[in-house]
Amino acid sequence: MLRTGRFTAYVYLTPAVLLLAFTFGYPLIAIFDFSLRRIRGASGPFIGLENYRQVLGDSVFHQAVLHNAQLLLAAPILLAIGLLLAILLYERPRWWPLYRTVLFVPYILAVPLVGIVLSNMLQRNGIVNELLRAVGLGGLALDWIGSAGLALWSVMGVIIWREMGFGMMLFLARLQSLNEEVIEAARIDGANWWQRTIFVTIPQLRGVIEFYVVISVITMLAWVFSYVYVMTRGGPGNATLVIEMYLYNFGFRNSLPGIASAVAVLLFLLTLGLTIPLFRLRAQAAEEDRA
Repeated sequence: MLRTGRFTAYVYLTPAVLLLAFTFGYPLIAIFDFSLRRIRGASGPFIGLENYRQVLGDSVFHQAVLHNAQLLLAAPILLAIGLLLAILLYERPRWWPLYRTVLFVPYILAVPLVGIVLSNMLQRNGIVNELLRAVGLGGLALDWIGSAGLALWSVMGVIIWREMGFGMMLFLARLQSLNEEVIEAARIDGANWWQRTIFVTIPQLRGVIEFYVVISVITMLAWVFSYVYVMTRGGPGNATLVIEMYLYNFGFRNSLPGIASAVAVLLFLLTLGLTIPLFRLRAQAAEEDRA
């Protein structure tokens, strides 16, 4: 029998820990350092919190934060759609594997592909408006991505359309591992579909729902740049500008990496500030379940 010492596991873990520390730790430390400097080239003089003061005093940055807050509305929508689709597919209607495939396909498509195709479809003379005019609904033919009042909602709609497949498959995978005898017992006791769903099925998905909420919040805060960049480039004006796009503009277009680093740190702290309470709530719920 192979004998192992007290620290054997740590020895095996050391290479992976060092690799992760170098891959993620060093860039994080460098970003914090850059955010406190006026960077010209590879480095620059220390200026303290001046970059942060400039960013926090910029009204354009305030707009970007509000736009990300608006996109957070997509998180509960994604949760509701994913749950509903998963539960309906769990009932195994006719041709349900085909429905599952069709609904999941958008998620495996590259974001640039989705963004380019749908942005062309949503233009004033795009196929969406042409179809509306063809069926006599020309009054609904709007400039979906060219209007400052509609552009961000259109981007949100595209995000929901593409991302809902992930939640659906996540919930469906959990549903297929449930004990069907509990649901069948509820059916025998006279519970209708809504009662079985609300009081039997959804409570058993609690852990997966909490995980998906955290993932959705992170996505809406720090993973929407590709959608915005491909579809609108932050326009018209600043109507769809998000924090990531603001960071990109200062870091690459304006060549001000110090300010861009300050924005990155603020985005990191904002994401951390929202996700840590969610993890704490999940941990408390787990403790209550064990009790």
